[in-house]
Amino acid sequence: MTNQSTIKPPIWFWIVSVIALIWNGMGVNAYLQQAYNTESYRAMYSEEQLEIAANMPSWVTAAFAIAVFAGALGAIGLLLRKKWATTLWTLSLLAVIVQMGYILINGYQSDMTMTIMIIVFAFVFVWFSRMSASKGWLS
Repeated sequence: MTNQSTIKPPIWFWIVSVIALIWNGMGVNAYLQQAYNTESYRAMYSEEQLEIAANMPSWVTAAFAIAVFAGALGAIGLLLRKKWATTLWTLSLLAVIVQMGYILINGYQSDMTMTIMIIVFAFVFVWFSRMSASKGWLS
């Protein structure tokens, strides 16, 4: 009988996990730049966009933080091959839905492609972590 925690994942598991970490690392960076109102953050957006971001409700900003930090920790969990990664990915997805839902409903997002990409990636990472757990790659 094979111990499920010893099932070796394929190379593409590691590739997807590293991509997940990079993607969420970029999200953490974006959040920190916004939170600290850095010069590089201000240079990326128009005055109108900066004003919209500054006036976002605090719960939307909290959802942004939860989405990116839970996602980054979920990616680390995948790399460590831990089942708790799935819980963090699910939390990240819920936070993405809250944040992007607010942005879409209020018409704030000018780059619809990025908004859709964020939502799709969140769903894909939840699916990937659940699939990895079901294959015994996570313990």
